[in-house]
Amino acid sequence: MSDQTATEAQTTSGTLRNEETLTMVSAINQTLMAEMHRDERVMVFGEDVALSGGVFRATEGLLDEFGSERVVDMPLAEAAILGAAAGLAAGGMIPLPEIQFLGFSYQAMHQLAGQIARFRYRTQGRFSMGITIRAPFGGGVRTPELHSDSLEGQLANIAGLKIVTPATAADAKGLLTEAIRDPDPVVFLEPLRGYRGIKGPVPMGEHRVPFGKARWASPGDDVTIIAWSYQVEVAVRVSRQFAEQGISVGVLDLRSLVPLDIASIVAAVERTGRVVIVEEAVPTGGFAAEIMATINEHAFYSLEAPPIRVSGFDTPYPVGMLEDTYVPDVRRIEAAVNKLINAAP
Repeated sequence: MSDQTATEAQTTSGTLRNEETLTMVSAINQTLMAEMHRDERVMVFGEDVALSGGVFRATEGLLDEFGSERVVDMPLAEAAILGAAAGLAAGGMIPLPEIQFLGFSYQAMHQLAGQIARFRYRTQGRFSMGITIRAPFGGGVRTPELHSDSLEGQLANIAGLKIVTPATAADAKGLLTEAIRDPDPVVFLEPLRGYRGIKGPVPMGEHRVPFGKARWASPGDDVTIIAWSYQVEVAVRVSRQFAEQGISVGVLDLRSLVPLDIASIVAAVERTGRVVIVEEAVPTGGFAAEIMATINEHAFYSLEAPPIRVSGFDTPYPVGMLEDTYVPDVRRIEAAVNKLINAAP
């Protein structure tokens, strides 16, 4: 991949660290390449991942580098893809299956929820499922039906899975590395708009980001926006616009949904007392509702106003230009922030 420019940056300790500017998809590709070199047990397989290099070219070059025994094109059968992953993991391999679009995972729900997620529990720890399931999700790119569904809330309800949602190119590398080396199954969700729409500095060499550690994408003292994946990018734009008005809006990027960084959420509520939660999924049973419940349980008395969620709607994901209304945007998030600012304490 050719969108790399090497730079040097200061670390917090003051020493120089090499970085390069990458798109998110390049960071993912680079990480897959590095992990396959590091451990010969790592395998990549899925629909169109070998000869074509993936629909979004995330697996480009892997077939040439590692051959057809470790990079495998699979049939259009998600149940077979995740069923193979379970068998390979039980046999000691490190499978990295790709579900071409997250909405296709419905076809593999038995393998995912009924086998992979509970296999360590079922075998009382004799077997682990060190599987990283990569899947693009989210809207904004005019896809057909089932290509933009945000199902993270449904997946978070499956005990035994870890759910990871990078919002920067650096986190795509650090979180994916962590996922591949985790002994338990991880669903690694990649934003469709972020593949080439997110670009930034990425540490060169070894880089790992632990699960369950949120980050402040933008600090703030008046209102907190909690988001994940591409909506972090949108929320940061909102934060900058309010900064021009002298209003301090913080953006908390969760990074992982399972495990969830409850301590950082509580600290954010205590800091601002006003919270907007942004997700692209349907609101009923969505992960934003889980965050609201978490706030009520752990930080209720720190609230200055009821939290507001900005989400999709309780309809199937629409096709074409209708998604511009469905997907949360700057305008809708701004309206939620203004409502909280104007709410009486």
